[in-house]
Amino acid sequence: LATAHLINSFHTPQGAKLAKKQVRMLGKFFSLSFLWSFFQWFFTGGDNCGFSNFPTFGLKAYQYKFYFDFSATYVGVGMICPYIINISVLLGGILSWGIMWPLIETKKGDWFPADVESSSMHGLQAYKVFIAVAIILGDGLYNFCKVLSRTLSGLFVQLRGTSSRASFTVEEDPTASPYSPKQSYDDQRRTRFFLKDQIPTWFAMGGYIIIAATSTAILPHMFHQLRWYYILVIYICAPVLAFCNAYGAGLTDWSLASTYGKLAIFTIGAWAGSEHGGMLAGLAACGVMMNIVSTASDLTQDFKTGYLTLSSPKSMFVSQVIGTAMGCVVSPCVFWLFYKAFDDLGIPNSEYPAPFATVYRSMAKLGVEGVASLPRECLVLCYAFFSVAILVNIVKDSLPSRWGRFVPLPMAMAIPFFLGPYFAIDMCVGSLVLFVWERVDAAKAEAFGTAV
Repeated sequence: LATAHLINSFHTPQGAKLAKKQVRMLGKFFSLSFLWSFFQWFFTGGDNCGFSNFPTFGLKAYQYKFYFDFSATYVGVGMICPYIINISVLLGGILSWGIMWPLIETKKGDWFPADVESSSMHGLQAYKVFIAVAIILGDGLYNFCKVLSRTLSGLFVQLRGTSSRASFTVEEDPTASPYSPKQSYDDQRRTRFFLKDQIPTWFAMGGYIIIAATSTAILPHMFHQLRWYYILVIYICAPVLAFCNAYGAGLTDWSLASTYGKLAIFTIGAWAGSEHGGMLAGLAACGVMMNIVSTASDLTQDFKTGYLTLSSPKSMFVSQVIGTAMGCVVSPCVFWLFYKAFDDLGIPNSEYPAPFATVYRSMAKLGVEGVASLPRECLVLCYAFFSVAILVNIVKDSLPSRWGRFVPLPMAMAIPFFLGPYFAIDMCVGSLVLFVWERVDAAKAEAFGTAV
């Protein structure tokens, strides 16, 4: 949205004067943000040091990731995201790190061993990861089913002949709710342009099938533990998860590809078992799943930008293919440089320790050992939060729009369950800045808020 807004400003004849002011504002706050980060760098003496780790609300709150980390990035994201997104993220942080994790910690020695490391999947980490995954899946699958049902009902109406081809225009969408607001002229024009040059469905489906077949054939030769039928199952299930990820990224600007990757580690690792290299199979499957769901959110965001700037989807797709082809060459070369230049790459306490490697390896080990190795009550809590995510969505859709807009979004609430609420505080500061600005000068806030 921010990128499209800026691009449109450059290409609007009537808004040339405003565009110059917006660019000036963009340059001003870009410089301030850069200098602020540069200033912070002087006060960073190592890990957990400096402004980004300042115990704003006290050391006990800092221990549970409640602090303001002075990040201009997160404040800016907070100014772009709707208020309900930022409030939902903060509520999720309070619920998890403020209430749940301290309570579960009191069960140490009862629900899980007291001597496990904080990053172990046999301890508190398992609750953080799996409950977040349960909420994300519950919210994503509900919205997937909702969109699918609307699409099918629209197709059914067309097939019945009750709606002619001419009636399915931008002015009247048969799948839309009768209470949804009418599209503006700009939105109608954007939709018309975007659909006029759209990528054919047969091409998209055919491309996915060809890529799936190629991956299924080649990957088992690269990772012998990864059987061809594991890859096939991933490609069958991936579209649903890709939708969930694209939906979540659209709400929060956060791609949760790594979360779905962890789900692939767990399921494929459990399927393969320890005797057939389940850990390596799970980690390789994670790579496959992450690529699919990450691409889904990235492409959807790019197409949204193209939609808002009246760009051709086909020309955008060609650009994506060129960029992907470059990545196929550049990425392995960069990895190989690191691999050859640093003998201790990925080892703890080295220059490049790759800390998330520990999390992924723990997940793979847990997947091989099975669900029984999860801490006590973890699975019950996952079922509960999966159900709550669906219930919250049902309540939100059942209420009138004037009340429904105040119901928090489960997808946004799930993100801090694993990461912590520190970035939610920054985002809410961004919301507060925009809110005050709108009250003081609504016209300027609308014109320059996104640029800032």
